[in-house]
Amino acid sequence: MQVSSYLRLSVVAALATIALKAGAWWLTGSVSLLSDALESLVNLAGATFALAMVTIAAQPADEDHPYGHHKAEYFSSGFEGVLILGAAVGIMLAALDRWLHPQPLERLDWGLALSVASSVINGALAWSMLRAAREHHSIALEGDARHLITDVWTSVGVVIGLIAVQLTGWLWLDPLAALLVALNIVREGVSLVRRSADGLMDRALEPEHQAAIHAVLKDFDHATIRFDHLTTRRAGARRFADLHMHMPASWTLQRAAALRASVEQALMSAVPGLRATIQLLPMDVEAHFDDPKDLL
Repeated sequence: MQVSSYLRLSVVAALATIALKAGAWWLTGSVSLLSDALESLVNLAGATFALAMVTIAAQPADEDHPYGHHKAEYFSSGFEGVLILGAAVGIMLAALDRWLHPQPLERLDWGLALSVASSVINGALAWSMLRAAREHHSIALEGDARHLITDVWTSVGVVIGLIAVQLTGWLWLDPLAALLVALNIVREGVSLVRRSADGLMDRALEPEHQAAIHAVLKDFDHATIRFDHLTTRRAGARRFADLHMHMPASWTLQRAAALRASVEQALMSAVPGLRATIQLLPMDVEAHFDDPKDLL
């Protein structure tokens, strides 16, 4: 299944959980269930925006964007992080108001049942989306999946808080659960915004992918071939590596180009989604002098 298909499912799931959680809040009057419903509204907005950004990211390179549109996915996860933080502020305000003006809760049995049903929907979808995010290397899909997981934990906290209210009669446990929910989603929102900023600033590849690149180059590196000036970066689902390959000046261009093609193919096979660019240089020529990258 394509990334866009998962995001469409996320939109449908968000609509379903909004209906369930809004019904739970309407039946009980619980501010913690209201906070849970507000977060599902954020899920809907985030999934819709993610779908738009993934569609843009899938567009091929053009004259104005010669390197493609892959970074559009980072806008999606960053936007969702900001939405999460905004929802947290709204939840805190509602919880503080209910703390100061407690109200009795009604029909908790139905409210809890609807909340659990919405958690089952979000949990199942988030699990499948995380697997797909790893397969497609999509930060937009991963961001939406992690938001759904946060929503699940939010609902679990709300349910536990409401059960405690029912058992003890302590109404202040309801706004307390809402405040704890808000603090939890603040953590997730900050994480998404930070990861998006890293991606937009051309962060280097993950350590395991860098190790795979070095292992491939080591297989080719010998007395007559040398690699240096390796740089890597990520852009959405794409990964890029640029480096220099030094060979004897007596080699023909055909021979050098054939070896370069072999190295590029090996690198792209070792790291999914990688685009490798190798500049050919004679052994006795350095592109940069006194640069630590001269030693790979």
